[in-house]
Amino acid sequence: MSLTSYLKLRHLRLAALALVVALAQQCLAQADTVLTGLTSLAEFRQMALANNKQLMMSRERIKKAGYQKKEAFAAYLPGIDFNGGYLYNQRDISIFDSDQMLPTKSFDLASQSYQFNLVKNPATGEPIKGPDGQFIPSEVALIPKEAMTYDIHNVFFGAITLTQPIYMGGKIVAMNAITKAAENAARELHISEAENVIYAVDAAYWMVVSLKAKQKLARSYVNLLDSLSHDVHMMLDQGVATQSDVLSVDVKLNAAQVDLVKVDNGLTLSRMALAQVCGLPVNAQFTLADEDNQVAIPEAGVEPAGGYDMEQVYQNRPDLRALEQGIEVAKQQKRVALSSMLPTVALVGAYEFSNPNMYDGFKKSFKGAFSVGAMVSIPLWHWGGDYNKYRAAESDEVVRRLQLEDARELVSLQVSQASYKTEEAYKTYRMTMTNLAKADENLRTAELAFREAVATTDNVMEAQTAWLKAHSEQIDAMIEVQLCQTYLSKALGTLYQ
Repeated sequence: MSLTSYLKLRHLRLAALALVVALAQQCLAQADTVLTGLTSLAEFRQMALANNKQLMMSRERIKKAGYQKKEAFAAYLPGIDFNGGYLYNQRDISIFDSDQMLPTKSFDLASQSYQFNLVKNPATGEPIKGPDGQFIPSEVALIPKEAMTYDIHNVFFGAITLTQPIYMGGKIVAMNAITKAAENAARELHISEAENVIYAVDAAYWMVVSLKAKQKLARSYVNLLDSLSHDVHMMLDQGVATQSDVLSVDVKLNAAQVDLVKVDNGLTLSRMALAQVCGLPVNAQFTLADEDNQVAIPEAGVEPAGGYDMEQVYQNRPDLRALEQGIEVAKQQKRVALSSMLPTVALVGAYEFSNPNMYDGFKKSFKGAFSVGAMVSIPLWHWGGDYNKYRAAESDEVVRRLQLEDARELVSLQVSQASYKTEEAYKTYRMTMTNLAKADENLRTAELAFREAVATTDNVMEAQTAWLKAHSEQIDAMIEVQLCQTYLSKALGTLYQ
């Protein structure tokens, strides 16, 4: 094969490989655009609330609190347990250490009673005593040791017990109240976390809108400078402009192009951040409903800082409601501590069995019996331990109440700050709109004067810079109004309703 043929074949292979890679990238790009239907801010919020990992964990905490509440309720009901076991013993059990000979009795007609059968002296008829000083029986009943020896090498035993609490000092009632408050607190914390997620989504969403608007602005600015550069070059050819004018415009144009690249990269990263917050793949492609349209800013202002009903705000705030549930928990924990100083009463029933069983002389078979009773426990003296536990629970309740009061003061400050900041954002937005109109007119006048040769390139570039600054400030003010409105709703507790 010649070198030329080899190079042609290699070129074809490389072209085929490039085609395969391009097709694969196209397929991946199409796969990335599967989730493209989410365009509005409300839809992004819904997706984030459904996919956020923190909210998933808080939902599981709610489930956990619900299970714990059911567990606490089960303490009202009787508990049934089974216990069993096996025991191996090395030795048998024997009641006697040797054969036993027991004296017997016979009925005496004269005394009309049973009398021991004793050995008597034939001469006197009196009972005879042995060397140990005891009377000697004439007849005995033999009980062999083997008859009273039982095989307990393998013992099986078990018991089924039923325990019904009657009075536990109020502990069961308090534990049910604690678990109920814990479940309510978990729900409130879930709402609070959802508000944080919504605020993060709004911040990421409006960041994309802001950068998309600044991208358009940067492109318009580049076009303005490009047109100016074209005009200056023509004027240089005609001898009515200097090389310094050309360099000044070109430097400005290069800087604007660099800024455009930065905005493009920032827009791509902000889209990734929004996708990540909403649980989408970071390379997902989507179009925001507000990125190609003028964002409508409501003309209605905000209430003054002192115009809000703070009691209603306190009721709306989920974090404050969670703190209130914490106070309820501390209150019930105080009752639990008090229950340790009160008597407890419980009803107990059991069925116990074993093999060998004691009911039939250690017969090797299962047999048992029922038993019913009551248990009473009365604490008498614990050197102040239980009382100090109760006082500690009281202090914990006081701390929880102080935490709620402190949080309410912080919420009041937060509402005031959010209100002032939102009002300031509206004022800034109105000022930027006024400045925007002036900057547009200033740029139009400067360009007209430049064409009439009564203005320099520096005058035009100054007008263009002012125009760029006015539009950029207007975009920032517009986004700031949206974020301040969201933050104010969060401060008022109305964001997740």
